[in-house]
Amino acid sequence: MLDYLRLEVLRTLRDRGFVIGGVAMPVLMYLLFTNIGTADGSWRTARMVGMAAYGAVGSALNTGGGVAEDRDIGWLRQLRVTPMTPRQVVTGRALTGAVTVLPAIVAVLAAGGLVNGVRLHIWQWAAIALLLWLGSVPFTLLGLGNGYRLTAQTTGVANMMCNLGLAVLGGLWFPVALFPGWLREVSAYTPTYRFAELGTSVAGGHAPAAGTVAVLTVWLLVFGSYAGLAYRRSARTV
Repeated sequence: MLDYLRLEVLRTLRDRGFVIGGVAMPVLMYLLFTNIGTADGSWRTARMVGMAAYGAVGSALNTGGGVAEDRDIGWLRQLRVTPMTPRQVVTGRALTGAVTVLPAIVAVLAAGGLVNGVRLHIWQWAAIALLLWLGSVPFTLLGLGNGYRLTAQTTGVANMMCNLGLAVLGGLWFPVALFPGWLREVSAYTPTYRFAELGTSVAGGHAPAAGTVAVLTVWLLVFGSYAGLAYRRSARTV
């Protein structure tokens, strides 16, 4: 499985679309949003976390696009005749997603520290990167579910809509304080809002709230169940 994981990671990192869309775009959006007009240190720190989360979500969902393409070219059929079990195949793909979110997170955090002058303690930088990395797992499972369930073209559209919709609704682009009251209440239960809250809590000097972890855990179970059901369905058609 380690060889399979290495192969999938290299395939993803060599994809120019991944480098541009998953790494460069969040950095450019972060620098754009925080350098037009006036922006204080707290705003730049909050947007840094939000855009790092946005890049991580996009990279995690991108894993599903690779799965859908593998279905179309028959690669999944080939994997089924290898000694690897279905659990190992799915785990390998999930680990691929976990590895490929790191460049987006690190790139945005680096832009915050080196370009925008965000100042945090070393432990805060490390904790933010670690929590965003771990917290991206539910979105990897969502992307895998779409990839196993949909065609390659439809998966790309579905993942893009999920990424944009969850990013806006979760406050990754704009603060939820700007939302109407009813929308703020809805936003608090989205996985992206709680995902970003992992980082903003640490940036504020305290641990994430128990409610944040609880909501993310629920979404982890929901998206994990979806990925499992989609994989079993694909086994009957691939």
